[in-house]
Amino acid sequence: MGSSEFSLFQPSPKRSVLHKAPSLIADGFLFVGGASLALSVVWALLTFINPTTISFDNIIAWNAGPCGPDLRSDPPEPTFYDDENLSYAFGEPVKDWDSKRREWLKLHPSFAAGAAVDNRVLLVTGSQPTVCKNPVGDHLQLRLFKNKVDYCRIHGLDIFYNNVLLDPKGTGFWAKYPLLRAAMLAHPESEWIWWVDSDAVLTDMEFKLPLEKYKDHNLVVHGWWNMLYEQKSWTSLNAGVLLIRNCQWSLNLLDKWASMGPQGPDPKNWGKIQKSLIKDKAYPGSDDQSALIYLLIKEKSKWADKIYLESEYNLHGYWLGIVDGLDGISKGYLEIDREVDLLRRRHAEKVSLFYGQMREKYMRERGIWRENKRRPFVTHFTGCEPCSGEHNGMYTWEACWNGMQKALNFADNQVLRRFGFVHPDLLNSSWVSPLPFDFPDA
Repeated sequence: MGSSEFSLFQPSPKRSVLHKAPSLIADGFLFVGGASLALSVVWALLTFINPTTISFDNIIAWNAGPCGPDLRSDPPEPTFYDDENLSYAFGEPVKDWDSKRREWLKLHPSFAAGAAVDNRVLLVTGSQPTVCKNPVGDHLQLRLFKNKVDYCRIHGLDIFYNNVLLDPKGTGFWAKYPLLRAAMLAHPESEWIWWVDSDAVLTDMEFKLPLEKYKDHNLVVHGWWNMLYEQKSWTSLNAGVLLIRNCQWSLNLLDKWASMGPQGPDPKNWGKIQKSLIKDKAYPGSDDQSALIYLLIKEKSKWADKIYLESEYNLHGYWLGIVDGLDGISKGYLEIDREVDLLRRRHAEKVSLFYGQMREKYMRERGIWRENKRRPFVTHFTGCEPCSGEHNGMYTWEACWNGMQKALNFADNQVLRRFGFVHPDLLNSSWVSPLPFDFPDA
């Protein structure tokens, strides 16, 4: 009985093709006939409803619903873009920006759908318009840009790279402020503009900006309030990486901020004023970091409530205190992956954030959220000047070069792992090796 029952589910190989062929052909005709009839009925109904606009292409696209923002239409109703007096450059202040931006979003509802509008970020970065003097400078600029592109691709962020001076007076660290203003006007759909200096490396590719944390603030920079108000220190904050909300308050701040630089009427005097307030300021002229410190101290009531000084994670991390520990951090993350089976599972790059959130949760439970075992979010190579090569005399170019290689490869490993490879040596950028299945527990 057992063998006869089993034979019901195991057709004889000799009969399987010959005896099934007629049945398959008949089933095929029935399927095609039924599908044709159904299509004819749909066609007749749609033609009856609107005989002038229905086509076969319409039927094929009938189920193609909205897929993100609509990039192929711009309503004819006038917006702030039609105002001939609107200027992207500093000079004439932008007024009533919040309502103008709100009206634009109403005319473009696909950009304002759901909660995504509150979290839409445009990363902005850039470099000089000329070839780097440092022989390896352009190579480093390319790798530094690739690092930011990788992060934005993984997190679904927009990115804009600029290599021209929007204001010929605004050079050096002042070059970003005309760009930030123009970016706000060019991207009303973006709630946040995220400036990242070209010499900063994003070294935790899974970390997600905690934007909900900043819902009551309009500017976020790395810093410490006690160092700012008690010590009035130049290192109390860093303006090389910042988040600024796309709103009228921010445009007002940018106008005031930039007025203390070369775009303003008296930058030399502002340098002296800043130096008298900030005793450890080394640069004699007016710089943007000193200007922000000045505003927070001297105009505290006007600006401070909307500025968040972040110190719980490395929105800016000084490279010299980070790079020597990257090998140890890598080993720590591999230990976590050995403990959690699911973190070793191969997966598509598009779902990397799911595993990143899982890893963050596990790290919090383990109590290593703030320890040196976790990846620094941003490693900033302040003073290294990769393009010009004119680094700060406090350290050698070899130290800068090795540090950048380690940070870039540390970040790149997090990307390459999704492609099945890894840099075994953080100081060797050209060497990669394939990963075995179930890495690192293979």
